[in-house]
Amino acid sequence: MNTHTTLHSPLSTFPILRFSPILKSVIWGGSRLAPFKRLAAPMEGIGESWEISGVPGSESRVADGPLKGRTLPELIEEYGARLIGPKTLEKHGTRFPLLIKLIDAEGDLSVQVHPDDRLAEERHHCPGKTEMWICIDPRPGASLYSGFRTPLSREEFRSRIADCTLTDALARFETHPGDVFFLPAGRVHAIGSGNLLLEIQETSDITYRIYDYGRLGADGHPRQLHVEEAMDATDLNDCPEAPKKTGTTPNSVMPVECCSHFCVESLRLEGEVTLDLSARDSFTILSCTAGDAEANGVSIGRGETLLVPAEIPALTLSGKAEIILSSIPE
Repeated sequence: MNTHTTLHSPLSTFPILRFSPILKSVIWGGSRLAPFKRLAAPMEGIGESWEISGVPGSESRVADGPLKGRTLPELIEEYGARLIGPKTLEKHGTRFPLLIKLIDAEGDLSVQVHPDDRLAEERHHCPGKTEMWICIDPRPGASLYSGFRTPLSREEFRSRIADCTLTDALARFETHPGDVFFLPAGRVHAIGSGNLLLEIQETSDITYRIYDYGRLGADGHPRQLHVEEAMDATDLNDCPEAPKKTGTTPNSVMPVECCSHFCVESLRLEGEVTLDLSARDSFTILSCTAGDAEANGVSIGRGETLLVPAEIPALTLSGKAEIILSSIPE
């Protein structure tokens, strides 16, 4: 006798989803995320707000509506292709493929690198980490490191780590609102103090810390470094060009970055615009970096993120806002 019961969705129309942010306290975190997100309580030392996450142990929960309290993995398990798209489901299974964060760097983040999919699967049985940053509100003089100024040999790389001169070999960029930094797995990087930015990445929490300015962790000891792991993960010939910028044409969806892991677009909304999503085999994530708007009648304001299910064919946006759209490529 077959005792398996198929769970049928009670939803005739899938709602746009808002998730409760997952706030992460870190030693380099600041106090800007709460006011940026218009949260009532002041918060110190918060470096990251995980806006949408399927990372085990940090799964997003729906904040309101008929699915309130349900986790993102539970929804994918139950609704599958309706939520994330048939091809996305076939490729990624029930693992949500993107992690969306807001980052407030009151202090410098460590110099680090992430493994690619092959190495991460081999070592950690999880995806690698290709990511990108969109600068929202950097303080004057803020900067970050992305890649090398000139290619390094393995010997020089190891030597500079040992004598604490690695940052001298990195490409440093001052940051401005709208700057876009694409960081393929293997690129050495570090966010500098004073940056408030949006991060879009593969669903992975694997980081190899290479240099940490001699800081002590909460336990009073130097934080762990992962030099040997980083040696095989780093692209020593990676010398990136200057950053891109998000688009500025009102009411036009402008391409920002597209790779095999995600496609990101920007929209400067002034009034009302309707987007045809019917050709996408993917969910669409809306991240509001300024202003206020509505998406098919659902409000989204500065610092908020919405997940538009794949089955929704069109999206009418109205208001005055800066919005970043993220989806999975074909």
